[in-house]
Amino acid sequence: MTKSTDKSLIEDTEIPAEELVEQLLEIEESEKLEAGVTIEEHAKIVESDDDPDVVQVEVERDKVAERRKAIDRRKTSSRRSTDADPTRLYLKEIEISQLLTAEEEVYYSRLALKGDTKARDKMIECNLRLVVKIARRYMNRGLALLDLIEEGNLGLMRAVEKFDPERGFRFSTYATWWIRQTIERGLMNQTRTIRLPIHVIKELNTYLRAARKLTQEFNREATAEDVAKALKKPVKDVEKMFRLADRVSSFDIPASGGEDDRPLLDIIPDDHNVDPSRILQNESVIRHLDEWLDELDEKQRDVVVRRFGLHNHARGTLEEVGRELGVTRERVRQIQMEALRKLRRILEHSGFSRENVIE
Repeated sequence: MTKSTDKSLIEDTEIPAEELVEQLLEIEESEKLEAGVTIEEHAKIVESDDDPDVVQVEVERDKVAERRKAIDRRKTSSRRSTDADPTRLYLKEIEISQLLTAEEEVYYSRLALKGDTKARDKMIECNLRLVVKIARRYMNRGLALLDLIEEGNLGLMRAVEKFDPERGFRFSTYATWWIRQTIERGLMNQTRTIRLPIHVIKELNTYLRAARKLTQEFNREATAEDVAKALKKPVKDVEKMFRLADRVSSFDIPASGGEDDRPLLDIIPDDHNVDPSRILQNESVIRHLDEWLDELDEKQRDVVVRRFGLHNHARGTLEEVGRELGVTRERVRQIQMEALRKLRRILEHSGFSRENVIE
């Protein structure tokens, strides 16, 4: 463990300023005692009764001894305070865990998928510091750091259970999504003035997002009628949810007072979240799509591009594409099927599943 890593782990649980100053003073006082400075400061000049010309130095050794004892007591108290801090203890415990290499991730995750509990525990243990790193971003939003870490650890365990190393992604990329989701869900559940069922929160989330979008479009505050019309919902249902939002909290004010604050609405998970592996896989498909299209012949490529709205083309029907290319509707359908079969073989050869790419 390097010094830089230590700093990154504990910088959010720093010693309070007063305690730090006190410890610095203790160090300075101890150095003075060792050098005899304190004894000189507490020395008292007394005239001798026998000879006024003789100056005696009387050292108040009792005071020096008392100060030494006080310093020892403060040091002991400080050590006990540090040892009793559960966050510090936890961060110290996970320091010994080393990150896995890419090869080790594949090895242990394969075993974990087969039900090997030791491999599963190894994956979790070696990524606990990732949870701490992510949890720190959500500090000052209503939950203590240790509570945020506990929520994130639940996401980490879920990620280990779901991770498939054969898809070619690093585990940390995949796990980050799950960790963030569980932390944000924990914030949503535990920091409300009034706690609501998850299904109610999701419905409220839908209405509020629609209201914000309409407000931007209309350049005025969206009404319940506007939202009801846009979502095809009864006005009374929208009004009821808006009243509930007013009672619970303002979703447009910052969730806390930190510099990185976002509105509470922004930390509520989206209703349409999907598995992160699907997101990553689709992004990879998009990056390689042009390469795969180049393997089609010209007619196949033209049909696919026009039918699926690629390369800035509008999505066209079979009939519209047929008119553009000068062929019949049925011929467009045949060319499309030939092209998709060829693309399917290319995708499967590249390690992608058709179900996750063409929907």
